[in-house]
Amino acid sequence: MPMTRYAGALLFAVLVTTTAASRAQTADATPFCGDEGVWIQILGAGGPELDDTQGGPGYLVFADNAARVLVDTAPGASVAFDKAGGRLADLEAVVFTQLTAHHSGDFPAFVEGALSAGRDRDLPVFGPDGAEPFPGTRALVDRLIGARGAYAYLAGFLSTDAPAGFRIAARDVPTLGRGVWTGFHGATTRLAAVPVHHGPIPALAWRVHIGDKTIVFTGDFSNRSDQMAEFAAGADALVIHHAVPEGTRGEPTDLHVTPSQIGRIAARADVRMVILGHRTNRTRGFESISRGAIAEHYEGAVIFANDLECWGL
Repeated sequence: MPMTRYAGALLFAVLVTTTAASRAQTADATPFCGDEGVWIQILGAGGPELDDTQGGPGYLVFADNAARVLVDTAPGASVAFDKAGGRLADLEAVVFTQLTAHHSGDFPAFVEGALSAGRDRDLPVFGPDGAEPFPGTRALVDRLIGARGAYAYLAGFLSTDAPAGFRIAARDVPTLGRGVWTGFHGATTRLAAVPVHHGPIPALAWRVHIGDKTIVFTGDFSNRSDQMAEFAAGADALVIHHAVPEGTRGEPTDLHVTPSQIGRIAARADVRMVILGHRTNRTRGFESISRGAIAEHYEGAVIFANDLECWGL
């Protein structure tokens, strides 16, 4: 069978066999979060390590029992999304903090799963622009699911007559300078992004406004530009990555903030709560030391995230 006919047959078979299961999902399929208000679901609380029993970094924002914003599609995120009761039909946007494998590796799985999502409008996907050897968001999506991509049988999702009834609309967000990007206003959600320094890797922090709540997802960053406190000012929750322990010196500090830096940022931003994600083997087991370093500067609630936990605002 020619490849184009095979791809079409495969897509049709997947769509037919899974649509019934999709329709069976009910509106109360969020077992870890509440039915009302804004909630932060931890899809994965780990990093790139394969021996920490945690998924890669990823988050889901629920509002009134509907998954609205997906932050990073790390390996394992699609499974956690399913366990959390997320529905692709409800998403207003997918955003990436960076495009390394441990932040974006599950994206093709989400695309293929979207065949049975029952979605009827385009899905915006926002992420960093590129700097060699790192592709930008549009380039990465094309390399993964474009006509000449690794999963070319999914290329229909980039056309106006996509097989699932909606198109994936990818867009690059600038990662140079200090300007704040404010290019998305959805039905219930507004997004803002700012470039952050993460060594040579193009990276963004995201601010999600939903209802009367605000959540900031920092991603990985070193705070060399010293603008996170301003960007996160007044947020209800600061979801910040805790990849290195207090006392770290040298190259790792060009990539990540230390606990004392986290405390200073949270205090200056006057956020209601701090959620520590992207926990690594370097920081696990040293929670009391990290908490102490943060508490020297910040007096609010500090949560060490674990897979599938859900926190209400």
